[in-house]
Parts: sequence; C-alpha cells; structure tokens
Amino acid sequence: MFQLFNKLKSNTGNRKDSIFYLIIYLAAVICLFVLLWIIGFIFVNGMGKINFSFLKNDYEKSTNYVTYHAKQFSNNDGLFSNNFGFTIEDYKNSKNKSYYKITYIDEDSPLMKGKLGTGDKLVVNSGYLIENLNVNGETYYPDEKTAGEMIDLIDQSDTIELKIINPGGGIFPLIISTLMMIILTLAIATPLGILAAIYLVEYAKPGKIVNLIRFSIETLTGIPSIIYGIFGMLLFVRGMTFGNFNLLGIHIPNMKIFGYQTSQLSGALTLSILLLPFVIRTTEEALKTVPTFYKEASYGLGANRFQTLWKVILPSSIPGILVGVILSVGRIVGESAALLFTLGTFAKLPINPVTGNLSVFQTGTTLTVRAYVETKEFGNIEMACAIGIVILVIVFILNIISRLISSKLSKATY
Repeated sequence: MFQLFNKLKSNTGNRKDSIFYLIIYLAAVICLFVLLWIIGFIFVNGMGKINFSFLKNDYEKSTNYVTYHAKQFSNNDGLFSNNFGFTIEDYKNSKNKSYYKITYIDEDSPLMKGKLGTGDKLVVNSGYLIENLNVNGETYYPDEKTAGEMIDLIDQSDTIELKIINPGGGIFPLIISTLMMIILTLAIATPLGILAAIYLVEYAKPGKIVNLIRFSIETLTGIPSIIYGIFGMLLFVRGMTFGNFNLLGIHIPNMKIFGYQTSQLSGALTLSILLLPFVIRTTEEALKTVPTFYKEASYGLGANRFQTLWKVILPSSIPGILVGVILSVGRIVGESAALLFTLGTFAKLPINPVTGNLSVFQTGTTLTVRAYVETKEFGNIEMACAIGIVILVIVFILNIISRLISSKLSKATY
C-alpha cells in the first residue's frame, strides 16, 4: 500500500495513471483475499477430521465373517497367536462396546490371505476390530474373555472364524485411486502430446492442414469436461462392437474394442483426451521459446535435425514442458465430471478380487469425485473440506517434485 500511495503522490499530474494503478492494486488485493478465504474455509471446516486413521482406513465401515486355518509361528508375546500370526488387545469404542483390536499381523499370517464367501480376497490390517470368534464350534465375545485368555484358546484350535469389522471412515482407497489416475493419465497423454507438439513446431510445414489442426486443438480446449465424460463412457466404458466379419479370409466373431467398463483405465483414457490439447499447446509454446541461434549453432557444428532436437531443443524447453505437466496434474486431481461416467463413485481400492493386487481394470473413485458426492448427495461439508485439504497437499507435493525435476534437468543458459 505504501507503494500505492507513493505512486499516487508521484503521479499527481497524471490522474489517469493513478486510477489505473489503483485498479490494479485493488484487483490484486481482491484476488488474494478470495484465495485466502477459500483456503481458510477449507482448513477451518476440514482440519478437525484430519488424523492418521482418516488417511489410512478404508472409506466405509464393513463387517465380514472369515474362516482361517492355522499356520505355525513363533513369538513369546503373550498376546500373539502362534497358530494364526496376529496380536490383539482389549478395546472399547466410544459407546463402551467391547472388541478385540488387531494390533499386529505377520506378513505370512492367514489373515493376510482370507477369502469371503463371494471369492473376493479380504486383507486384514492393524486397527481392524474383532466382534466375536468361533472356536471349536463355540462363539466367544470380548466381554467374556480377555485378549490373553482368547489367544490361549485359539492357539489350541486349527480353525477359527472371525467376525471382523473394518472401522472405515478413512480415505486411503481414494488416495490410491487418485495417484493411479495421475500416473496412468500422464503416461498416456504426456508422450502423445509432446510428440504431437514437436511435429507441429519442428516438422510440419505451415499451411491449411497445420492451421486446421491448431484450430481443432483450440476448439477441444474449450469443450466442457462433461462432454469428454459422455464420449469416454460411450467409447471406453461401453466399447465399440463391429460384429462378425472376415479379415483376409479369417472369420472374426463379434470384434469389440475398448469396453473396459467403469475402471481406472477408462477414466485415464478419457482424461488423456481431455488433457491432450492442453499438453500440446504448452509444449508448443515451450519449444518456440528456444532461441533460434541455438539451432543454428547446432546445425553449424554438423548435427542433424534429430540430434538438434534431442540434444539442444528438448533440454532447453524442459522447464516450459514441465510447467504444462504440473498444470496437467492439477487438472487430473481436480477433474470430476468426466470421471463420474468413466471411473465410478465406489470408494474402494481398485483391487482384482482374484489376485488381490491393484488393477487398472477395476472401478474406484478419486478424491475430487468423492468430495463432490459428499457435498451433493449427503451435504457433508466437513468431509468434503477434509478431502479438499488432502487434495491441496497432494498437488503441493507434486508441484514441488516437478519443480525440482525441472531445475535438475534444465540446461538452458539464457
């Protein structure tokens, strides 16, 4: 503000300049105020929900009955089961209801390989609760026996059935889905966009075709993301069926491409199309900023076009290209409309039920989509703001990493 007053004082003879400077400062102050107000609102409403359990637990509470068969372990801890490889302790929730809380699980424990009646794999983590146990045909409850007494009992049995409760309330599956979406989308869109921009800047001859391509790219940039979502649903989720046909005398029945249903892959392919125009434009601008004399010097030393591109142009334009990638990450994390149709809204880990591993062909949901659902369907502003804090932290960390990579790889000297 002191600068503003000094400016007004030094320009008393020029009222128009003074008014112009005043408008500029007011606009900057308003933008800063709005930004701080939004961030403050998110932190004030969501910070109370942020804790370790919120970050590491599954989203929804669930109860499952699972049968386990004994496997020998060796441990002198009195609360460790040498038949099943886990440790429990007595626990009471806020309603004073008794449970056994699982505090440690050996990586070879049968609890890490349990299966539900549906065939889906159930991985039990530390923090899960046991409501009751069936040992030798008799059911026991936590208010009947202490954790130590229960461990002695189950170590005398070869088979137990547990009623296990996943406490829920966390966003761990949403964080994993969001990170998978970022990696998949960047892996598809970044190389395609950069190569397309290189073609337009370095190889394509100016003319109607190039102008048409650039016009198409600019048009695609302005299309609402919901349109991309509908397109992705029709193409990548439902797929394209060509029916029966013959190819070079070979009968191909019901040929179908894509059709990945709502999954990580369908969402990533849709977002890749959404991001391509943006990546192409930012990469084009980065390539154009490389001084012409860099190329001339390279050619003068006898380098060919590819060597000049690989050794001179790309290293010099990496900072600009990475800026586009950084902004793309923000777009991926913040996108929701396109993913509602292609990824889904199931707050679960995208795990293959047969192998138990993460799979790009499984459905899930991202942090932003879940925040939208919480706000729109449940009116849960506190949860939406808590998710918003996590999104801000993820984007902040990714930006720092990208900038470190940019400064490390940059070889520009101008």
